[in-house]
Amino acid sequence: MFGTYLPARNVQAVDHLLLLADGHRVETTWVCGPPGTGKTHILQATCVQASARSQAGYFPLGELKAMGVGVLEDLPQLDCLCLDDVDAVTGDREWERALFGVLREMQERGARLVMSAEIPPALVPWSLPDLGSRCAASAVFQLRLLSEEEQQEALKLHARIRGVELPDDTARWLQRRFPRDMRTLYELLDTLDEASLVAQRRLTVPFIRSVLKERAGPPQENEPAA
Repeated sequence: MFGTYLPARNVQAVDHLLLLADGHRVETTWVCGPPGTGKTHILQATCVQASARSQAGYFPLGELKAMGVGVLEDLPQLDCLCLDDVDAVTGDREWERALFGVLREMQERGARLVMSAEIPPALVPWSLPDLGSRCAASAVFQLRLLSEEEQQEALKLHARIRGVELPDDTARWLQRRFPRDMRTLYELLDTLDEASLVAQRRLTVPFIRSVLKERAGPPQENEPAA
């Protein structure tokens, strides 16, 4: 899965996580950045890479929070643990105690722990200062959003992985007309790729226009036609 992520200016974080996944690093790592920087992508990639040689697991805390702290109970036994969206549970003392136990046990075992959040650990409003201190002492990587040109390269890479060539003018057209977060653009590209397979057409701007117009349906009453 690392092969499907365009590192661009985040190459240091990717190189670090590749070494960690292969067992060449054992330190606790904190990955942060705004939505759309690929935190979930590279944590899942780390888990997949690590699972080839050891026991690894990926756990999205934002989705698991409702299940309670019991979901963390056996996780310190893993050799590589990736906890996504840690900031979804910070500020909750019960969750922080449980996280502190996981972190301490994994550090004592020399296991690998990767956590993600939108902000660096030094800016998180911790309930347990000791947990904040340990997280702040980890290897911290701030992911950066892709530039316009890098977004185009990422879109073309995503298309190539699906076996499709995305022309430069088509990539630019998608950028200009849709929200420039990569999740939205990837989902749109997947939808268009499926439509192109059915129609046996290339992903050209006229074809995309026709697909989007068809999916939008006829204009409503008092709504001007496109």
